[in-house]
Amino acid sequence: MSGFLASLDPRRVQWGAAWYAMHSRILRTKPVESMLEGTGATTAHGTKLAQVLTTVDLISLGVGSCVGTGMYVVSGLVAKEMAGPGVIVSFIIAAVASILSGVCYAEFGVRVPKTTGSAYTYSYVTVGEFVAFFIGWNLILEYLIGTAAGASALSSMFDSLANHTISHWMVDSVGTLNGLGKGEESYPDLLALVIAVVVTIIVALGVKNSVGFNNVLNVLNLAVWVFIMIAGLFFINGKYWAEGQFLPHGWSGVLQGAATCFYAFIGFDIIATTGEEAKNPNTSIPYAITASLVICLTAYVSVSMILTLMVPYYAIDTESPLMEMFVAHGFYAAKFIVAIGSVAGLTVSLLGSLFPMPRVIYAMAGDGLLFRENVTRCQPDCNFDMSAVELVTYPGKEFEWKELRP
Repeated sequence: MSGFLASLDPRRVQWGAAWYAMHSRILRTKPVESMLEGTGATTAHGTKLAQVLTTVDLISLGVGSCVGTGMYVVSGLVAKEMAGPGVIVSFIIAAVASILSGVCYAEFGVRVPKTTGSAYTYSYVTVGEFVAFFIGWNLILEYLIGTAAGASALSSMFDSLANHTISHWMVDSVGTLNGLGKGEESYPDLLALVIAVVVTIIVALGVKNSVGFNNVLNVLNLAVWVFIMIAGLFFINGKYWAEGQFLPHGWSGVLQGAATCFYAFIGFDIIATTGEEAKNPNTSIPYAITASLVICLTAYVSVSMILTLMVPYYAIDTESPLMEMFVAHGFYAAKFIVAIGSVAGLTVSLLGSLFPMPRVIYAMAGDGLLFRENVTRCQPDCNFDMSAVELVTYPGKEFEWKELRP
């Protein structure tokens, strides 16, 4: 016991070496040169991701990850609760902020084409290892929560289309639990679990299959969007924008709505996570980020215009605004057509939340920040104290050990 206490004596600690080791590890950055060289060779895992994605594929991924919740949920919520028809201006303000953020992603994508980790990789290259570790885990948490929310939204959509028979059956057959976030008592959402597992299997089938599935859903979503635009023109009424109703809550409501609308544009970073799998990342990433944001803005503004011209802002249904706006005019068949688009949009948004997660984990694991790799290769003369050495790797070369000195 006395020996252990003696080892804790501050006078026996080599503070200079300890501070240098901690400082160098926390603030060390990843050399850009090593990443540029690694794009044509194997990665830290000893493998190389297939470069199969075109610019169109990246745009489809970006649009799919954003447009689902923004078009079918956020537009109605902001219009009724915050901005009224001024939700159009809210989307434009949020789009400007998103485009500025997207330009930053695009610049990093050009400078660092091997961007499997997205913001994690950018922070590792520019700021340091500690910040990269923190951002990497935050990205994993973000994608995990987004996946859970998307699966829950899809489950609620199916339950609504089934006239709530699913939830009633779950309550009667499985029971209820406390503290699930849906009220004091709620049923365990097993359907959301099944949906998340199915989408996980689709992602596990490979990037080409995942992107193909994403493209099919986006085409379906595009067809429904065109239907909404054409069918809605027969029911619009300009009086809902007249007599000061365009900004019922003033500019404060518009700005409050813009803060919520910004959430609808989050998801374009999925393009950055696939930078290593793009055929030409130097041009594909900037074009795809910009194009996806412009397409999403066009969809949000056009849908918000039709919505607020068909229904008074105070009568909008916040849970399913696009479906109920046709029901308000007696066009019941349109409800089911829009429901198909809602399911497709929410599914592709769920895919957009789950798709980048394994790539961020892959990048962090390759850098040794998620699970430490067991490396046994060493030079024959490495007879120094292993607690005072640091592993240094060079692309295409053997591992080397560098002694840490204050």
